[in-house]
Amino acid sequence: MILEMKVPSPGESIKEVEIATWLVKDGDYVEKDQAIAEVDSDKATLELPAEMSGIITLKAEEGDAVAVGAVVCLIDTDGVKPAGDAPAAPAAEAPKAEAPKAEVKAEAPKAEPAPTAAPAATYATGTPSPAARKILDEKNIAPATISGTGKGGRITKDDAVNAVPSMGTPTGGSRGSERTKLSMLRRKVAERLVAAKNETAMLTTFNEVNMTPINQIRNEYKDAFKAKHGGLGLGFMSFFTKAVTRALQLYPDVNSMMDGDYKIAYDFADISIAVSGPKGLMVPVVRNAELLTFRGIEAEIKRLALRARDGQITVDDMTGGTFTITNGGVFGSMLSTPIINPPQSGILGMHNIIERPIAVNGKVEIHPMMYVALSYDHRIIDGRESVGFLVAVKEALENPVELLMNGDAKRALEL
Repeated sequence: MILEMKVPSPGESIKEVEIATWLVKDGDYVEKDQAIAEVDSDKATLELPAEMSGIITLKAEEGDAVAVGAVVCLIDTDGVKPAGDAPAAPAAEAPKAEAPKAEVKAEAPKAEPAPTAAPAATYATGTPSPAARKILDEKNIAPATISGTGKGGRITKDDAVNAVPSMGTPTGGSRGSERTKLSMLRRKVAERLVAAKNETAMLTTFNEVNMTPINQIRNEYKDAFKAKHGGLGLGFMSFFTKAVTRALQLYPDVNSMMDGDYKIAYDFADISIAVSGPKGLMVPVVRNAELLTFRGIEAEIKRLALRARDGQITVDDMTGGTFTITNGGVFGSMLSTPIINPPQSGILGMHNIIERPIAVNGKVEIHPMMYVALSYDHRIIDGRESVGFLVAVKEALENPVELLMNGDAKRALEL
């Protein structure tokens, strides 16, 4: 029986996918549920498993855009699995008549050319006069590049004075290039980023955060947190997520989005967390983050990050989200203007932590400082809300025990 394998729907709004990689070859025997291809949608890369065992015939090439429901391969379920790896014995061939060898005729010895005298050197290679050498050194010119006019090609002082440094293009290095097609996911990301710049009134406001209080909490409790919660780390993202959900409750316009002439406001906080995966930037969503504890946030971020790293992230994992947090600081970014993740109206950019001198109670002290940036859609969020939101984030991060932990760090961390 010949089974037609069709492209399944990765999500309700996805009409087309792209064959990213075939994991098998035409004519291979495949087992049921074996991954036979990776397909890119505009939201994620998914594996395509074989529906039955048999011999496969590919009907699409890598890079082809294929409509959902289209046939991408055939599986002959009557095909027999090859037995072992031993190659079949080659069929006996009739002995071939040996072609008569051509006679090799002895060639008459060729007369050797009469030796000629070596020509006199016309270029001096490292033999400038002392005066010429000094001038060439000052001009940073290699003697081997100069044609000497002196006896035997010696470089004279006049040769050195008249020499002009070469202004040509350097040669010898690699100048190759490679043209590769962007994946459907990368093309969709590019499309969305351009749309965000062109279709929103995006503006960015900045502030800085003294990370000393959070560092003190992490240094004091991170070992106990890890031991209590099965190796789960106490990172910065849980503090930032908590600070963001608190600020969204204080400034709900930041937690809304445009829909034509209407504004959609949300009473929950689904926080999109930008993570880097093998296929590029992924933005999975932490659902109802306002209800999660520090442990719950760290566990969910770790789960989603592992799925993105292993290529197991799904469309559902990245669908929705009311606000985004991105951390360029892990790559060393000091300051940036993050681009809104449409249709959301705001995104918070975290950056690297650097010790800097700041004024504290009239004295100069060294503290670990981080710049934070809020990009927002000015069509729906005014300056008061955007600045107030970022200040609320800053206040919560600089006073986490009181504003994020209800005055009891151990209880908030479930220790």
